[in-house]
Amino acid sequence: MKRIEAVIKPFKLEDVKEALSDAGITGMTISDVKGYGRQQGHSELYRGAEYVVDFLPKIKIELVVKESDVDDVLKIICDAAKTGKIGDGKIFVSPIEKIIRIRTGEEDEEAI
Repeated sequence: MKRIEAVIKPFKLEDVKEALSDAGITGMTISDVKGYGRQQGHSELYRGAEYVVDFLPKIKIELVVKESDVDDVLKIICDAAKTGKIGDGKIFVSPIEKIIRIRTGEEDEEAI
């Protein structure tokens, strides 16, 4: 099992969610986060004064999938989240050792 964490632009959330749902991926956790990568934030004008916005709003999607589904899920997220412009986001994949569904006691792949 693998945990997939995708940090994407907020306006792409619905596209990613629909694409994952169409592929049969039903569970995910969504968080509002802030951060920056190579774009290093940006400058804005407010009432004539310039100020720097260091951290940009992003959405973090977390999901756990079977190892055999990882490549398909990564392609779905990339295709749905891509705008072709700087700041499209990043995806991180990490191993999961154990899952337990609290309500039923199911473990690992049965608990996904």
